[in-house]
Amino acid sequence: MLEARIQKQFPPNDGSPGASLDVAVEAQPGFTILFGASGAGKTTLLNCIAGVTSPDSGRIAANGAVLFDAGSRLNMPTAQRRIGYVFQDLLLFPHLTAAQNITYGLAHLDRHEQKSRTEAILSSFRIEPVRTRKPGQFSGGERQRVALARALVTDPRVLLLDEPLAALDLPTKSLILDDLRAWNEQHRVPILYVTHSRDEVFALGETVLVMERGRILARGTPHEVMTAPLLETVAQLAGFENVFDAVVQTVNADRGTMTCRLASPGNCALLIETPLLRAVPGATFRIGIRAGDVLLATREPGGISARNILPGKIVSLERRDVIILARIQSTDDPYVEMSVQLTLAARDSLGLSEGREVWLIIKTHSCHLMAR
Repeated sequence: MLEARIQKQFPPNDGSPGASLDVAVEAQPGFTILFGASGAGKTTLLNCIAGVTSPDSGRIAANGAVLFDAGSRLNMPTAQRRIGYVFQDLLLFPHLTAAQNITYGLAHLDRHEQKSRTEAILSSFRIEPVRTRKPGQFSGGERQRVALARALVTDPRVLLLDEPLAALDLPTKSLILDDLRAWNEQHRVPILYVTHSRDEVFALGETVLVMERGRILARGTPHEVMTAPLLETVAQLAGFENVFDAVVQTVNADRGTMTCRLASPGNCALLIETPLLRAVPGATFRIGIRAGDVLLATREPGGISARNILPGKIVSLERRDVIILARIQSTDDPYVEMSVQLTLAARDSLGLSEGREVWLIIKTHSCHLMAR
């Protein structure tokens, strides 16, 4: 188990305000995901655990070994901490072969043990064919596999991974994640895994910590944190593209819903039906709706179960790879705009274009209520 209570203050730089890290982390054996925007403090947290950066105060312990304790002035050197660390840029030695890169951290062991461990990890991560090649001859996936193998062959008590797969395509990434999961099933060490990818959060995460400005905003399972976020900042990180202020108008206890008015400078009565919470008329919330949870129709729909059918006009259609992101302006309140995700086929079959009138269709339970 990894336990870290860390405070670190950074002075202002080039006129910008100073930043600070103030976190308490407990990571059991398995994957703990650090999720957050750039600058949230994720890499700084890893650097403090690894000993690359020294905290101002706090305590870090792993599997009973104290790595840092400001109170007793203990600061174990990085080389003695037995921390495996894989950086985003990997930092492989360009003049060494794959096998030599992997063996580099085993100099304190006899040659028989070095060879045994290196052979085992080459096999586990399926990189025997590149054992005699140097990094300049690796594919992208092979580079990541060798970097992971180099960190794991030392039998670390904690593994730190700072976006190690960010540059890879999805099929290659999935294969490496499968091997990493298999390795962890055997070794069961705490793994802190930094990512910006929602797919990786759900693929690997047993616990998710959401960070912003050096603080932990939320923690829980991927489903708890990413599917039903309680804070707007977490919702935006989790992929809720549409977030609105709202005021409860009526509580429909018999139907299990509430009717909320969206707040906007236009002061129009644009109403949305949401799931029922313990609230009274006049209570304020934020409503989060994923762009992928909104349907579009070119004719006013009828006879459907969705409770929210809102008229609008297409403001823009932006292609993002194989997805179209449509921006829709409400007909009832021009200050309210909503993003909608569509496939290329849906755009073409519906004949969508800028300026076209459409209807937004939103299910009640696609409206997630959060604290303001």
